[in-house]
Amino acid sequence: MAIRMPRIIKKSSTAKDVPKGHCAVYVGEEQKKRFVIPISFLSQPLFQNLLSQAEEEFGFDHPMGGLTIPCREDVFINLTSRLRS
Repeated sequence: MAIRMPRIIKKSSTAKDVPKGHCAVYVGEEQKKRFVIPISFLSQPLFQNLLSQAEEEFGFDHPMGGLTIPCREDVFINLTSRLRS
């Protein structure tokens, strides 16, 4: 059974693919996947916790060239699902 996630866009292209009002983030512990999320997520307390973890691990030097979040993909998807509801 597939889960449809209309607001999270998984892509592997360039910044041109990011719609207005969204930003790209890279998620994963070893292999990183790119997700495009609404900018409104960045101000949510749950998402702020992930941003704090990213700051602790990477500082402001993100190796992927974009915001990198060091958590498992399933945790990220679960969190963004909760933010949408």
